[in-house]
Amino acid sequence: MGFNLTVNWQSSPAEEGEFCRDHSITFGSGQTIQASSAPDYKGNEHYVNPEESLLAALSSCHMLTFLTIAHLKRLPVLSYVDAATAELGKNEAGKLAITKIVLNPRVIFAEGIEVNQETLEKMHEKAHANCFIANSLATDIHIKF
Repeated sequence: MGFNLTVNWQSSPAEEGEFCRDHSITFGSGQTIQASSAPDYKGNEHYVNPEESLLAALSSCHMLTFLTIAHLKRLPVLSYVDAATAELGKNEAGKLAITKIVLNPRVIFAEGIEVNQETLEKMHEKAHANCFIANSLATDIHIKF
């Protein structure tokens, strides 16, 4: 199984001695988003940056894995909201990297479905262990529930 996207950057007017960091990303599904670097790195604050994209990939993957586990356990979920955060810092090699990611999932199960804290924690632990993106990252990932 493979995945693809196209990143497209074209020269455009910028301040003297600078370059515009705005670009587009077209995913294999056909969706296109506008992207840039983070504002701290002279990017456009209105566009998605690579750090947010990485955070979104992890949060989305964890959620989809969690929903699969809930489905297999016949625990219907009404809503899942994650206010995830990422921190940029220096890794062990002294290079800038996303050094910490915190997922803050809030899950509401269908009416009449009772899930105790221990079961919820085990479901999140299993989701984390089986998330393709989490398994691809070498950063500190925390899940708060």
